[in-house]
Amino acid sequence: MADLGIPDKNAVIYNDVHVDITQEEWALMDPSQRNLYKDVMLETFMNLTAIGYNWEDLEVEEHCQSSQKYGRHERTHTGEKPYECHQCGKAFARHSYLQGHERTHTKEKPYECNQCGKAFALHSTLQLHERTHTGEKPYEYNQCGKAFAQNGTLHVHKRTHTGLKPYECHQCDKAFARCSDLLRHGRTHTGEK
Repeated sequence: MADLGIPDKNAVIYNDVHVDITQEEWALMDPSQRNLYKDVMLETFMNLTAIGYNWEDLEVEEHCQSSQKYGRHERTHTGEKPYECHQCGKAFARHSYLQGHERTHTKEKPYECNQCGKAFALHSTLQLHERTHTGEKPYEYNQCGKAFAQNGTLHVHKRTHTGLKPYECHQCDKAFARCSDLLRHGRTHTGEK
């Protein structure tokens, strides 16, 4: 009935569930307190959405995203990795990275391609795979017009134009444009196949 000017009885506005923290308060919090705050706020929004609440204040998503981005960005400067794998002890700056890593232990692959059935541990890997079916190549190099499905492949291609070879063998000083080429070369020194 919201279109008749009567608000939806299930509508929740941002201020109904948001715990406002000033920048000064935020600065006084240690990293675990900041993470707890962000996790609780995000979980609150997700839980309310899951039980059917409608968000009338569109700033909710923006706030969650900016709060998360700020925390992630801050960790790039501090090197903080608060999310630790209980199986091997490896630590991560983002919870989603930990979740993806944990799947290396469980071998879980919950993201399946609708076209060929191939399964992946990460949603982002599925998205990249789907481009093999669609032929989508969103990363184009303006110097030569060649396009690529992955940003990393574009960066490697640029090196064919610049001649940059950042991967150097410490045994013979040969240099390579791709890390995989250096690894392959390294086997010539070890005798490994």
